[in-house]
Amino acid sequence: MANAAPLERVEVVTGTDPVGTVIWLHGLGADGHDFEPIVPELRLGVSLRFLFPHAPHQPVTINGGMVMPSWYDILELSIDRHVDAAGMERSRLAVEAMIAAERARGVPASRIVVAGFSQGGAMALDVGLRHTERLAGVLCLSAYLARPDALEAVAANRPTPFLLCHGTHDMVVPPILGQRSAEALRGAGLAVDWRTYPAAHGLHGREVVDIGRWLEWVYT
Repeated sequence: MANAAPLERVEVVTGTDPVGTVIWLHGLGADGHDFEPIVPELRLGVSLRFLFPHAPHQPVTINGGMVMPSWYDILELSIDRHVDAAGMERSRLAVEAMIAAERARGVPASRIVVAGFSQGGAMALDVGLRHTERLAGVLCLSAYLARPDALEAVAANRPTPFLLCHGTHDMVVPPILGQRSAEALRGAGLAVDWRTYPAAHGLHGREVVDIGRWLEWVYT
């Protein structure tokens, strides 16, 4: 598969000499600016570099073929969530290239967290499970395991902490999908923290606090 152009991104550094990098993937139809405002709300006690890449624009089947920022095509809204595997693979390789670029500037994989919301959260799981070096952590928000075959690739990141969060009133990605994903990860022997919040398809205030504390724990 040919190498794609590097993903454009928003970069936020919380202080001098960051101790690690968080690559945070947005949801369908959004862009890298979507979660940029969350950084100060995390109230971090450690300095980190946040990279918020922009997904490529492409047609999305469930939206009538409308072109929008998307990590992969969504083919249907059924509970099984059959997805565009080829599109996911292209995006996974693009995120892998971002990880490689961080390593080239001196950040080891063990100091990189891959995070994402909704469609971006599905990508974060896919990248985290397939990456060949141990990562610092994987953060999956209001999302699901889109390609279960990724569990067969688990090796380097079996000891890596995975935090999965979901709103109990989510009508876009039903919480049962997140719960099943957490159970599948645990069944594969991964270290999974599954948390729910009284929220719809978005982040709850308490969830933001928990994410900040989890990131501090990962990096200290």
